[in-house]
Parts: sequence; structure tokens; C-alpha cells
Amino acid sequence: MTVPPPPQPAGREAGPLPPEDRELSPYTGWTRAHWEAAADRLLGAVVPYASPRNGLINLPGARPSWSGPRSDGLEGYARTFLAAAFRVAGSGGRDPHGYLARYAEGLAAGTEHPVTEPGLGGPHPDAWPVMPDTRQAIVESASVALGLRLTRPWLWGTLDDKVRARAVDWLLPALDPPPIDNNWWLFGLTVGGFLLDTGIETERAQASVDRALERIDGWYRGEGWYSDGPNQAFDHYNGWALHFYPVLHAHLSGDRALLDTYGGRLRAHLDGYRHMFDANGAPMPFGRSLTYRFATLAAPWLGALTGHTPLTPGATRRLASGTLRHFLDHGAVTDQGLLPLGWYGPYAPMLQGYSGPASPYWASKGLLGLMLPAGHPAWTAREEPLPAETADAVTTLRAPGLLVQSTAADGLVRLHNHGSSSVFGPADPNYARFAYSTRTGPSAAEPTGNPSDSTDPGSDTTPAATPDNHFALLVDGAPTGRGPVEPLGSGPGWAASAHVPRRADGSELTGVRVRSATLAHGRAEVRVHLVTGAAPGTPVRQTGWAVTDGGPTAQLHPVHGFTEGGQPRTVPTGSTPFGDHTRTACLDGTVPDAPGGALFVSLASLTAEPGPAPVHELAEVRLTGRHTLHVTWQDGTTSTLSADSLDGPDAKAATTAP
Repeated sequence: MTVPPPPQPAGREAGPLPPEDRELSPYTGWTRAHWEAAADRLLGAVVPYASPRNGLINLPGARPSWSGPRSDGLEGYARTFLAAAFRVAGSGGRDPHGYLARYAEGLAAGTEHPVTEPGLGGPHPDAWPVMPDTRQAIVESASVALGLRLTRPWLWGTLDDKVRARAVDWLLPALDPPPIDNNWWLFGLTVGGFLLDTGIETERAQASVDRALERIDGWYRGEGWYSDGPNQAFDHYNGWALHFYPVLHAHLSGDRALLDTYGGRLRAHLDGYRHMFDANGAPMPFGRSLTYRFATLAAPWLGALTGHTPLTPGATRRLASGTLRHFLDHGAVTDQGLLPLGWYGPYAPMLQGYSGPASPYWASKGLLGLMLPAGHPAWTAREEPLPAETADAVTTLRAPGLLVQSTAADGLVRLHNHGSSSVFGPADPNYARFAYSTRTGPSAAEPTGNPSDSTDPGSDTTPAATPDNHFALLVDGAPTGRGPVEPLGSGPGWAASAHVPRRADGSELTGVRVRSATLAHGRAEVRVHLVTGAAPGTPVRQTGWAVTDGGPTAQLHPVHGFTEGGQPRTVPTGSTPFGDHTRTACLDGTVPDAPGGALFVSLASLTAEPGPAPVHELAEVRLTGRHTLHVTWQDGTTSTLSADSLDGPDAKAATTAP
């Protein structure tokens, strides 16, 4: 098979992008042509790393995943194939760069002599690992199947019967129940959808689809949010997996009833999710697998594709183009045109053990918009502003227990976590912090050892000595960690949770419990913690946002319970995706001998406004009774919160307009 050369040089020297169109796209300047060029550059850049017959794409990188280099090569093939499929399918089969010929050759070569034992490559440099010997192959089977489904008129029909039979044999094990009880169920659904389209093994394929949908239905919590398994894990997987696969399957199947159900949930999700994007385009760096970067755009594009979205076409493109451009403008592509493991450039502390050199190419899901033809309103409508740049807002996402706070003056977005816990344990900085933002990241020390030596993704890094956005008791001089989050309630402008603190060795502080709440308004945050069961005299510590020189301004002010008259001190917090050396403000206090527990209250702020006023000028906080707060915000709006009533069905806070 003759395979055409790559479309063009792929690195930063690849030549200029198409001219900006500031009339059609006043916020980003980008059009569909920019998206096509970006996809072509990403796809062209990986060609030099393909195996002899394109079965594997072995990208460079000092760090393999724990599945090994052979699996990583399959990942490179499958995830870039997905980008090529969106590119070709959205162009009605036009393929001037010969992408499908290249991936068809790789499919034939990869399945001709598959690797049947993990870790053994044998003499065949193109051979794919098989399921279930290599579990990661189950994940990649979904991208292979979806790519084949999207390009079926132009690729599948050109293959000879032997290649099609081998491809089906390789895909079939994905229909079995997965070894991991989370979004992995949807890989079998995606393979099943392709087989149903082709009329192959339809009974088995339909059973896999039905099982997967039944399983995720049990995780649906309302308001468009699923947990990622039988747990409290809420993160970007909600959009780029738990909505992506079933909604796209329903759309491609033409199943109106199925699409009404799952598309309706997608619409509800997007109604809140659209608030989580910064005016500068950055999504929220919260949760795992953040190296997938602009895969965060999968859900907004899917809403436009299916019509199940609260976003107008112009708002959809504004959000999507802003995010893709943000990453490309901030070094997310190397001089060789590759996506490295990290957020902008390489950043090891945010990675998981399953992350390999090709893992970032799940970002291909964010190119789903290329499925929309050039005449679709999402490409032709004038861009409209994001929520973060129109008005100050605090959006309560009750189902996942998240509070999203944005300010129009700087376009910055903050997320307060009172509902999501990591599946990897409470020490995971990507979930355990009380707050995250689009311009700061959770702090971490530099990585130690080889992450592939461990099966615990949380072991990739050593936690920083002083975590940012954290409330801790100090035990033997070390700050406690935040145990699994127990949501206590939420409402307009507030959210609350509880946790049992954990020592540095991971053991619980028996009998100790911390009830926490955040009230937000404008750029101000009231942070509340009620500690029960701790011995009088136990030191406590509250930290603020981890910032770098030249970054946003972070403020922290003591209100109640901290050292009388004390002002915050500044402490180092290690690296974040936004800088190697960050610092945070820190408040100290001790647990008093008081009935009903010890209350600690502070005011915090993160802002990119120049010369911001001190945070204590943004709100007046008074305490009455034992633990009731009365907050008067700068604009006269008032909020009331009883820390004692956070437990149980009576948990509430009240907010009134001026």
C-alpha cells in the first residue's frame, strides 16, 4: 500500500496559520480553517514516529506508562486515528493528506501478528498487544472502533476480508465486562456500536451496549453529572467519557429515544460546565488525566453536533476556539509539533501511572467539532462571550458538590470542591484541595522515583510539605490530609462538606471530624471550618492560593479562631503547572477548649485585577450564638450560615439581596 507523505512540517516552524477573522470571531480570531490546520499539524507531527507499516506510533519520552512501550505505541495509533477520523468524516470523506490510507495500513499490520504475551514484541515491529493480556488495549479499542465507525464508507469498505476478520477478532474481547468498574464500561459500548453498524456479532454487541448503559445509569446523580464508578469521583471524565461515548453512540445510531435520554443529560451538564472556562480559554485543572488538555471540549462540541446544548452556536465556538488556542499559545506543543505529558509544557507531578508518551492524544476528542460541516452554525455564527466575561457569578453544582466562582473584571474562574474525592486515595492533590482555579494549580513536590514501579497513581509525586488551599491539623509537626469528602449540602453561593483528617502515614485521626463550608461572592471567599473531637491545644493551619511572581494576586485574612491579631505568613508550596516555585499565605491557630467544637473562619481572594483592594474590605463577617456567621458583602448582599446545622437534612445557608 502506498502511503502519502505527511501534510507539512509539523513543529512551530510549520508556517503561519490561516489569517484571523475578527469579524466572525471577535474574541479568538479563529475559524474552521484554523481547526483544520491545527489537526493537520498534530497528525503530521507523529508520522516520523510510526513503525514500518504504521501499526504503532512510538512517541519519544523518558517515561513509559505502566502498560509498557508496546501498549504505548498502540495508544499512539488509536488516539491519533480518532483525530484523523473526525478530520475526514467532517470533510465528507475528502482526505488530501492520505490519513485513512496510513491508518488502514496500520490496522492491517497491527492485527497480522498480534502480541499474545504482555511485554513481548517478537520480530514484528507493528504488532498490537491483545486483550485481556494488556488491559490498556481495551481503552484503545474504543478509539479504533470509533475511528472505523466514523470513516466506514471510506476505510472499512476498502479492506480485504482477511483484514476485516482480524480487526474484528482483535476488537471482540472489548465486549466482555471490563476489569475496572468505571468509565471503562463505555469502551465495550463503543466497540459494540461499530459492530452493530456493520452487522457483525450483533447479539453480543447489543448485550455489551445494554450492560454499559445500565451500569452508568446507576452512577447518574442528576443535573448532568455522573460519578466515575460507584464512588464520589467527579471530574472531566464526566464530559470526555461518560457523556461522550453514549451520546455519540446514540447520535450515530439514529436512536432518537436513546439520544433524548442521554442528550438531555448532556444539556444539563453543559448548563453548569460552561461556567468552568476562563476568559483566556483555560479549562479548570481539577481531577485526573489533565494531560488530555483540550479533550475538555468534547462535551461542548457534542452538544452542538446533536443539538443537545444550552449554548448558542457562537458561544460554542468561542469556548472551543478559546481553549484550543490557549493551549497552543502556551507551549502545549513542542518544537517537533508533539503534545508532551503535562499541562502546557511537560509537567510530571500531574500525571498518573497509566500515562505514557501518547496519552495526551486523547486530546483528539476535543477535535470532535471537525465533524460539523463547514456550513454548520457553530462555524458560521459570530462568536459570543463566555459566562466568565459577562458578569460575576457563583454557580452551584449540587450533584457533584462543586461551587464555581467567576469574575468578569479578570475572567478568572475558581472551583470550590465539597463533593469530589479521588479514586486513588485522599492524598491526591488533584482532588483533595478545597479550591482550584484556571490560573493556579495544586502544588506538588518534584516527582521521585519511577512512577511505573508502582501501581498506585497517587505515588507519582511526593506531596508538598505545605499544601495550598488546605485546612489541616498539625500532628507531630506534619499537616493532616483531607480524608474522603462527605458532601453536606449546597445552595446559592455556598457549599459544605465534612472529612476525617488523616495523618501523614494515611491513618485516620480517630474521633476527629472537620465540617467545612465555602461562601463565595464576587472575588471574595469565606472559608469556614468547624473542628470536633480534637484535643485542645492542637495546632491548625489554613493556607490560600499557590501563586507565582507575575501571576494572580492571592489574599488571605483571619476572621475568627486564628492567632489573635495575627497576619498571614508566606510559605513555599512547591511547583504547579503554572510555575516551578510558588508560595501561599498561611494562617496559624490552635484548637481551644470550647463546647461544640472549634470554629476557624478566614477570608480569601484570588484576582488578576491590578492593585486589588484588601480582601477584608470585600465582606464583613459577624458571629452570633455559638457558630453562626452573618456575612455582609461589599454590595450589601447578605449571607447567613450556621456551622452547627451543616450536618443532616437541615443543612442550609441563606442569602438575600441588598
